[in-house]
Amino acid sequence: MLDKLTQKMSDAFRFIAGKSTITEKNIDSAVEAIKMALLEADVNLRVVRRFVNSTIEEAKGEKVLRSVDPGQQFVKIVHDRLVTFLGGTAENLTLKGPDTLSTILMMGLQGSGKTTSAAKLALRLKKEGRRPLLAACDLVRPAAVEQLSVLGAQIGVPVYREDGTQDPLRVCRGALKQAGRELYDTLIIDTAGRLQIDEPMMEELRQIRDLSKPGEILLVADSMTGQSAVDMAKTFDEKIGLTGVVLTKFDSDTRGGAALSLKTVTGRALKFIGTGEKPEDFEPFHPDRIAGRILGMGDVVGMVEKVQGVIDQKEAAELQKKMEKENLTLDDWLNQLRMVKKMGSLQKMLEMIPGMAGQVSEEALEKEDLKHQEAILSSMTGKERFNYLIIGPSRRSRIAKGSGTSVAEVGRLIKKFEKMRTMMKKMSKLKDPAALQRMIQRGR
Repeated sequence: MLDKLTQKMSDAFRFIAGKSTITEKNIDSAVEAIKMALLEADVNLRVVRRFVNSTIEEAKGEKVLRSVDPGQQFVKIVHDRLVTFLGGTAENLTLKGPDTLSTILMMGLQGSGKTTSAAKLALRLKKEGRRPLLAACDLVRPAAVEQLSVLGAQIGVPVYREDGTQDPLRVCRGALKQAGRELYDTLIIDTAGRLQIDEPMMEELRQIRDLSKPGEILLVADSMTGQSAVDMAKTFDEKIGLTGVVLTKFDSDTRGGAALSLKTVTGRALKFIGTGEKPEDFEPFHPDRIAGRILGMGDVVGMVEKVQGVIDQKEAAELQKKMEKENLTLDDWLNQLRMVKKMGSLQKMLEMIPGMAGQVSEEALEKEDLKHQEAILSSMTGKERFNYLIIGPSRRSRIAKGSGTSVAEVGRLIKKFEKMRTMMKKMSKLKDPAALQRMIQRGR
């Protein structure tokens, strides 16, 4: 995520890193490198100029040139400028109370990920305690209605559809009636896109907007299209009116031009980013956290939120009791490994750790032994996972063959587990269940 921009920014900071004093010449060199990094990231030229000018103005002030640690002060200035250009503060959806229906209108061109984003948003709102209903008003793209229905079934959110009609207004009207009748508090309307912006599409969107009176009008755009996404947002805002933007494929965007340009060019906030293919890979956009990632500072808060969203506190407490009684089994270990997988790829998690962005390749992570551990544990019988002492040579050979590993790897896993059990008394003194789980997951 934004790997190229992060690397270029790191290179730029080398001009001032570690210096006890810095000069205007140092600053000029660093800012010039930052300027080139932003241009290569496909950031809007006007935005780059404003960013550079404001950074130079503040960096050449007395605060930096006479600072105790001018290098860090300069990085802070760049960070603050990035936060401002990314939108300043996170902007939440404006939704009404649970007793009143809130309507969200989703728009975008074909291929932007609009239908998938509608379902992901529905799942997020469902987890927040709301009762969402999806409306399948995209009657142009073949199989769009079916796709939304499948996604709705997958996440447990109902989808309103009317087969046999080509009138999106009729579907919208029916969805509004059902939402009111069955006391849904949020209606998310998936609308038709086109291969390119045209007047018939805009007129259809205006009619749906006027009928549904949405509190939120979100444009879904592909972040990898860079300035094209920004230009499209500007056009949609002028013709329909937007309250925010959703950028999809953000996990694959190594440049970041769209994210850095959107707020300044359109005046509209970037509210959500799509970070993967799973329904859960949909996050609120936090300018300060993204700025931290761009500068290699990580996103510790985001990582903690991911962990909290996966960890079952009751299960963690039970795990702690088992550890205190030295009753931990290989079955417990397998459950913890599977819990780690729910948090997403290790690559994404590493990006949130300060200084780790771009340090470990996806290929290297593929060789990480967590997958091997899970395969070995899954190849064991329940009886073997409950009592590892019965796993003799013949059983180890069978487990190795079933997991596609070697007898030596099976032996190493069992030794690692035995070593972990010897640390039980030390670990049981920890009061934080989440900390206990992290130690289990590391197998130390």
